[in-house]
Amino acid sequence: MRPGLTAVWRGLWLTLPLGFLALFYAYPLLGIFGYSFGRAGGGNVLAGAASALQAALGSGYIWRVIGFTFFQAALSTLLTLALGLPAAYLVSRYRFPGKSLLMALTTIPFVMPTLAAAAAFNALIGPRGWLNLGLMALFKLSAPPLALENSLGAILLAHVFYNTTIVLRSVGDFWARLDPRLEQAARVLGANPWQALGRVTLPLLAPAVAAAALLVFIFDFTSFGVILVLGGPKFATLEVEIYNQTSGLFNLPLAAALALIQLLCTLALTLVYSRLSAGLSRPLTLRSLAYTQMPLRSWRSRLAAGGLVAVLLSLLVSPLLALAARSFVQLEAERGGRGTVQPAFTLRYYQEIAAGQRSGDGYAAPGKAVVYSLMYAAATVALSLGFGLPAAWAISRPGNSPAGQVFDALMMLPLGTSAVTLGLGFILTLKQPPLDLRASPLLAPLAHTLVAMPFVVRSLVPALRSIQPRLRQAAVVLGASPWQALRRVDFPLVSRALVVAGVFAFTISLGEFGATALIARPEYPTIPVLIYRYIGQPGALNYGMAMALSTLLMVVTAGGMLAIERLRGSGNEF
Repeated sequence: MRPGLTAVWRGLWLTLPLGFLALFYAYPLLGIFGYSFGRAGGGNVLAGAASALQAALGSGYIWRVIGFTFFQAALSTLLTLALGLPAAYLVSRYRFPGKSLLMALTTIPFVMPTLAAAAAFNALIGPRGWLNLGLMALFKLSAPPLALENSLGAILLAHVFYNTTIVLRSVGDFWARLDPRLEQAARVLGANPWQALGRVTLPLLAPAVAAAALLVFIFDFTSFGVILVLGGPKFATLEVEIYNQTSGLFNLPLAAALALIQLLCTLALTLVYSRLSAGLSRPLTLRSLAYTQMPLRSWRSRLAAGGLVAVLLSLLVSPLLALAARSFVQLEAERGGRGTVQPAFTLRYYQEIAAGQRSGDGYAAPGKAVVYSLMYAAATVALSLGFGLPAAWAISRPGNSPAGQVFDALMMLPLGTSAVTLGLGFILTLKQPPLDLRASPLLAPLAHTLVAMPFVVRSLVPALRSIQPRLRQAAVVLGASPWQALRRVDFPLVSRALVVAGVFAFTISLGEFGATALIARPEYPTIPVLIYRYIGQPGALNYGMAMALSTLLMVVTAGGMLAIERLRGSGNEF
């Protein structure tokens, strides 16, 4: 293929994702910045921006918010690595029964909506959670002994709950591809297991660990729902403060200044992440997992693996099980009892959902919300693959230039952008024909695509980079056009990665809440929006229906993750 023709094809492919980002990311973001800073500067955007940034950076409170944002993100990242790295070693080097189920279960928290996860923690360790109820019954206590609500510990626990799967998958996948003969050679030359790990394996893993840690830090840095729901009024990150300044104080200039600071920090972090991840997936002589993994043979290895799996299940799965159990249980106090908390099995919450009771405040019935969520998710899959595949193909080309790394960072940028700011930008800018989408059900899938597309790109880039260039070259020598080479060489080799990316986009769309809460109309709600409405209304019935909807969402998500594991876990998978 001629270099000039390759450049032309790459440019054509880049126009699709760049056009989408320009229209539905940059345009709304610049619109809300222009409107907010224009108000502060009397029509002069630059003067308003300077004034708002000066006010933000001159405030001791804002600096404390920035400091706490970095502190909780760094501490959460360290705790996530402490749990994720041993788990990554286990799943990358060993085969054991139930491994695919374990991987699927540990991935569910990452795609669960914030409110459902908060409900899960409340069902486990809340004042009426299973753990407190058990301790009260065991020790005859009149008050819950555990009080983790509105604490830093709850924030850290939830962040580890959410992000451990990032380390487990990204580091574990890379670790599984490392040739075990390298470590075996070190052992033959006299190194003990710890020396082989420290001098051979860890240096090879360092880029993968750094990339995973940086990605976890980005998610913790931009955390919103976890801080808002579990942190309480004492704790505020940049994202939470943007929300408070927007919805509570109506100080749009200061909110825009904080969003700009967060955006610049996130851009710097994503540039570093893209540079680190660029070296992780390149053409390799791949080995089957049947070669790189071995069974657990000794009783010590089985005991250690069992203990680690127990810790993972306790932290990552027990809140989900508590949530599911709570959706089938009605407490005596909720049925009119006085001072007693005896549980009783019930199907009432699911029956109310099936009966189509309205959510209140003009929102559609739960059945319609399920239908709309599935429709939005299907549209998100189509849009995410349609725009994400060209982006991944362009990023994965050999000899990725600094410009390509910048483009890779731009594709990650929506994950680090304030959902509140972007949602307001959608409402402000997409209000005139031909882009008057404020009343359109298409607005939610567009917002979901911005969230899902980075995950689609991250799923496809390693698969595309792992394709040996000589395969494409052989197709070109035999007379294939660029499109024929893509269709007959690249697509068959990445077909499984495409399905995995599609399932990720589907589950992420089902659980997305931050942007949807701002732009979804009452007649077109999603499941997470209804969960929020039910939790915000008084009464045990509303709370129980929120638990039931959260459980249904969790079950669908688990099904998607199991489908991914079946695609990734066959004997021919690399």
